[in-house]
Amino acid sequence: MITWNNLDTLESFKELSKVERVDIKEAMSGENGAKRAKEYSVPMAEGFAYNFAAKQVDDDVLKALAKLAEEAQLTEKFEALYNGAVINTGENRLVLHHLTRGQLGETVMADGVDKRKFYVEQQQRIADFANKVHSGEITNAAGEKFTTVVQIGIGGSDLGPRAMYLALENWAKKNNTFKMEAKFISNVDPDDAASVLNGVDVAHSIFILVSKSGTTLETLTNESFVKDALKNAGLDASHHMIAVTSETSPLAKSDDYLAAFFMDDYIGGRYSSSSAVGGAVLSLAFGPEVFAQFLDGAAAEDKLSKNKNILENPEMLDALIGVYERNVLGYPSTTVLPYSQALSRFPAHLQQADMESNGKCVNRFGERVSYPTGPVIFGEPGTNGQHSFYQLLHQGTDIVPLQFIGFKKNQLDTDVVIQDSTSQQKLCANVAAQIVAFACGKEDENKNKNFEGGRPSSIIIGDQVKPASLGALLAHFENKIMFQGFLWNLNSFDQEGVQLGKVLAKKVLAHETDGALKVYSDLLNCLLYTSDAADEL
Repeated sequence: MITWNNLDTLESFKELSKVERVDIKEAMSGENGAKRAKEYSVPMAEGFAYNFAAKQVDDDVLKALAKLAEEAQLTEKFEALYNGAVINTGENRLVLHHLTRGQLGETVMADGVDKRKFYVEQQQRIADFANKVHSGEITNAAGEKFTTVVQIGIGGSDLGPRAMYLALENWAKKNNTFKMEAKFISNVDPDDAASVLNGVDVAHSIFILVSKSGTTLETLTNESFVKDALKNAGLDASHHMIAVTSETSPLAKSDDYLAAFFMDDYIGGRYSSSSAVGGAVLSLAFGPEVFAQFLDGAAAEDKLSKNKNILENPEMLDALIGVYERNVLGYPSTTVLPYSQALSRFPAHLQQADMESNGKCVNRFGERVSYPTGPVIFGEPGTNGQHSFYQLLHQGTDIVPLQFIGFKKNQLDTDVVIQDSTSQQKLCANVAAQIVAFACGKEDENKNKNFEGGRPSSIIIGDQVKPASLGALLAHFENKIMFQGFLWNLNSFDQEGVQLGKVLAKKVLAHETDGALKVYSDLLNCLLYTSDAADEL
């Protein structure tokens, strides 16, 4: 029987808190450091390895973490999730994003539908549509091929798919699978939509409107912006737009769209890259086969997350170490540092996925917790980040745990030898150096040049950013977030904190303001175009 308990009530957590702290500076020095770097590594799917040698753990800490995983029933809770339990208690919903890429357990029925079959069916419908677009069977009104796809969404409907597209764009060009350029409109700031539209040929563009409810204010506003641009170009919007929505939304059977592909309430926006939300844009951009490879990589990593042994379950181990850092060592933030330009927007996606999931102060039952939960997540790709915020990471007053991501090969195979090494070798040398520099530091009599060290990090090492490896990497972090939510006894699958601002914004636009809300709306000219003002124009 599964029980849901707060972290600080678990006996294993109390034991973990008493385990002697690891001096990472000492542990990573000399031959001992070399031994740790070789041994403290867990295989992942698609050739990845999760190396945690530079984390503040040793065999004693690992034993305590294993006990915590067992008492918190992490594998049992994951099993309940993928077998269709109502894990999203705040909204009384199942959590099924894993089913978009594979069947991990029992058949899951919801609303009288086999949900795995439903997701596969949507993937196939998208594949058929994409193939027809690529072959020229589906064209614009003039019978000409589409060359660009533009996704209109916000939050998880934008950040995840955008990050995945940018990650694979160069790989697809190198491997001759690049079909269509993709652009993204998300911000309700009209400059965002205008900038994108000014950079594409709207006559040869397909626009994907992503809205589960079909009523998302920002997304529908941008849709109107796009439709206006199409109208001004003398084009029929219905020949240029498709919808990704729920079967019950007003968009589902509208004549305003070439086609509609479906998602459901069981997949949150930040977990939707492997659903139709990511599937439509990635299949159009790179071909359905590439998207299928992406799903296969995610499915392979999901299978590893089922393992009870934390040393054979990289997601669970990563999650446990993260909770140890947050709740025992007291570190308030974590930085994600991919040493690959392809992953330029991956930290932004993880920022949403993690902070929207576990940035909560009440548990699954609505009771306030007495311990810190989700950390602040931030990051940028290396080596740019080294010349930006690494100063604080090395010598700041707060210790910030680091998660490096590194690859042995670049995507385009274009490189140059300068001073006896290639650019890729220099990139890899930088990430290796940073791990040791953060851990071991450097003593100097000049305190400005003194590095205390003792800054913990992990690294996920892979061969190359490609569809399957990207899927595995995404699944790793999604499942890490899930396990941490279980440990903190949170509902990681709702996001009520996003809703209040939306409600108040609607009040402003409806002229229902008073107090500070009215003052700020007046200062920003939110109601510039009132009915009276409109009469004067």
